[in-house]
Amino acid sequence: MSAMPEAYGAALERAMVHAGEWLASVPTRSVRPSSDADQVAKSILPRLPDGATDAAEVVDELAALAEPGLMAIQSGRFFGWVMGGTLPAAMAADWLVSAWDQNTGLRFATPAAAAIEESAAAWLLDLLHLPATADVGFTTGATTANFVGLAAGRQYLMDEAGWDLEALGLSGAPRITTFAGRERHAAVDLALRYLGLGACVPVDADDEGRIFPDALADAMDQQPGPSLVCLQAGNLHSGAFDPMEEAIAVAHDRGAWVHVDGAFGLWAAVSPRLRGRLAGVEDADSWATDAHKTLNVPYDCGLAIVARPEALRRAFSVHTSYLIATDAGPGDPFEKVPEMSRRARGIPVWAALRQLGRDGVISMVERLAANARALAEGLSSIPGVEVLNDVVFTQVSVCFGSDDRTHRITQRLMAEGAVWMSGSSWRGREILRISVSNWTTDAGDVAASIAAVRGAVEAEPEA
Repeated sequence: MSAMPEAYGAALERAMVHAGEWLASVPTRSVRPSSDADQVAKSILPRLPDGATDAAEVVDELAALAEPGLMAIQSGRFFGWVMGGTLPAAMAADWLVSAWDQNTGLRFATPAAAAIEESAAAWLLDLLHLPATADVGFTTGATTANFVGLAAGRQYLMDEAGWDLEALGLSGAPRITTFAGRERHAAVDLALRYLGLGACVPVDADDEGRIFPDALADAMDQQPGPSLVCLQAGNLHSGAFDPMEEAIAVAHDRGAWVHVDGAFGLWAAVSPRLRGRLAGVEDADSWATDAHKTLNVPYDCGLAIVARPEALRRAFSVHTSYLIATDAGPGDPFEKVPEMSRRARGIPVWAALRQLGRDGVISMVERLAANARALAEGLSSIPGVEVLNDVVFTQVSVCFGSDDRTHRITQRLMAEGAVWMSGSSWRGREILRISVSNWTTDAGDVAASIAAVRGAVEAEPEA
């Protein structure tokens, strides 16, 4: 009999115990960590010991040193940075992904992982009402998903211009101009930097961050030529959506590739109640979103979706003598992301979708939006609290009078730890930004969070 179960058994049992203790503590524990990174670092051995340590003891030591520095991101009262929780089936599937240890690059080498990811991709395209023929790549997150979509766009535009990007690179190539709203997410700028395309041309937007189609048309007419247009499904502060139908028509009339940054907001497309806010989004050329936000799978998992598979695969495929690659059909996983080696991120996505079903995904997305509205209504009833945005999806931005008071209240909330809401600045003002992303958030969490803000407001009067 193989010694494998004995070698792994004790360590996995201890991991299961610690994971259970952690999950049991999340609903009632303080959301914030009790130790910062420097304090946690002091509890770690400064020098690696010469001798080996029993695997189960290592797991116990790891759990003990990490616990004070863990943020309860899975808490129903965590509203920071658009971070979701974890559905049970997705978490368990992620454990299996580690146990199976499949390097998900080639369909030939890891057929189970490839087939399950392809199934998840098909379900996603159907749920999001995107073209069934699109390619889906499972990335680390929305930043990389934006990179993938824009890389496919760069490849397509260069091919259209007759420029051999693979052989000649960017030096001397036709210049590609990128247009995006003034309130785009920084991930778009980062992706453009990675791609060597330079800064985008900022296009005027309204008070909610929605791009003006007429302003986009004027900007593009002033700088004709190969172009990428980046639209936004879910503004970071307001949750608002660019007018997709009009903006995509403007861009396509001028031969542009249209990419949609929908890190959390693209999920509104699954809901019959919310889908109208994204009318026309299916006509874009590529889309980026996260599964570890609104879908609530474990970190890390982003989704890059490209309507033109040939452009995507030209951008990322490679052919060598030692790779047994697929020349037709759904393609190999490594042809859809900038990684030849990666874990099977799509398997937890499959598990999450299988647990929820179509109706469950719709219900979860609509519940997140309803909780955001409930938070906004409750907070607006507190004297001195101003809700700054139209709450159209899962984002709520508030202020408390002066910038100084808003900053003090935000710091107090984070220090007290009953709830976690992160600060930001928007429209030239300091704000408290609330992102409702966790599947476990319920009416009790909403009420407790409103009460926590009320207490902080009362403790921090205007100077």
